[in-house]
Amino acid sequence: MATSIAIPQSMLPSDGRFGSGPSKIRSEQVDALQSAGRTVLGTSHRQAPVRQLVASIREGLADFFSMPEDYEIVLGDGGASAFWDIACANLIRRTAACGSYGSFSAKFAQSVASAPFLDDPAIFKSDPGSYRLPELTENADAYCWAQNETSTGVAAPVQRIAGSREQDALIIVDATSGAGSLPVDVSQCDAYYFSPQKAFGSDGGLWLAALSPAAIARATGLADDAGCDGSPRWIPPFLSLRSAIENSRKDQTLNTPAIATLIMLAEQVRWLNANGGLAWSSTRCAHSANTLYAWAQGSDYAAPFVSDPAARSNAVVTIDLDEAVDASQVIAALRANGIVDTAGYRKLGRNQLRIGVFPAVEPDDVEALTHCIDYVVERL
Repeated sequence: MATSIAIPQSMLPSDGRFGSGPSKIRSEQVDALQSAGRTVLGTSHRQAPVRQLVASIREGLADFFSMPEDYEIVLGDGGASAFWDIACANLIRRTAACGSYGSFSAKFAQSVASAPFLDDPAIFKSDPGSYRLPELTENADAYCWAQNETSTGVAAPVQRIAGSREQDALIIVDATSGAGSLPVDVSQCDAYYFSPQKAFGSDGGLWLAALSPAAIARATGLADDAGCDGSPRWIPPFLSLRSAIENSRKDQTLNTPAIATLIMLAEQVRWLNANGGLAWSSTRCAHSANTLYAWAQGSDYAAPFVSDPAARSNAVVTIDLDEAVDASQVIAALRANGIVDTAGYRKLGRNQLRIGVFPAVEPDDVEALTHCIDYVVERL
């Protein structure tokens, strides 16, 4: 049986967590939680200790992303999936054009399509393993896509669609598994939003967004605009981006956040900035990803799922296995040896490994993982 394969201790990575989210949380983040246990955890999120924590996150992320001075970091509860609905209610005036090339980019497009106050979106679709950015679309006031498709290991560019400025259209980018791992110029978009359970090594349930002045103006004004029937658009208070902006400027969230998540996020942002910021973290992730891609290309039973090297993610790596090698058995054997969360995205349904190589993952552990996979496959 696969679970009876014992990998020699000397071959194992120092840490066996390779999840694509939730991702590895560093011990220093847990230590930060322990230190805060008697002073911050279990206290009001509207008081100085937690507001100072939120302020450090907002300032740290602004530095990390080298944001333009007039952009703002805004945060709220609900995770990036909640931001899909927030964008529909607060950022898309009438018509959006969406790239759809995997489970999560497709879900955002579906949210737009189901919003009763929006027109049907123009959807630019490509098969899993590739990407397609939305193209200039008549009457579009927002262009939306994912920087990193977590389900397939595809990375897409973050850039303004030619002609979109002339339309007064916003660029809205889902960066959940790309933020912190992939290079980005946030001035190329108006809303760059993500959850902290990937590169930022925290728990879910929170969303963060780098917003441009245009996005802030759209969000603060759209609720007062009359709809097609002459009445204002209904925006549930929980989904109000204007409220999130107002509260973020006070270094707090509208609703009670998970303070433990804030503590771990703040510690991770400090660590990333201390090591060299986005340039350091994206280089580190690229090194780890390239280790996996080079290993797969040199293997006689594995190959990168994404055929175009330019579209391969340096945050989430997907590797197809030959049909003679049962990926589920490989995954089970790895888990029995303490190497966890290497399974492919379930809805994609491929004989595949999916490996998160976020900044917290040691590059040496990625190298060790490749040897462990080889060891298991030889014995299967």
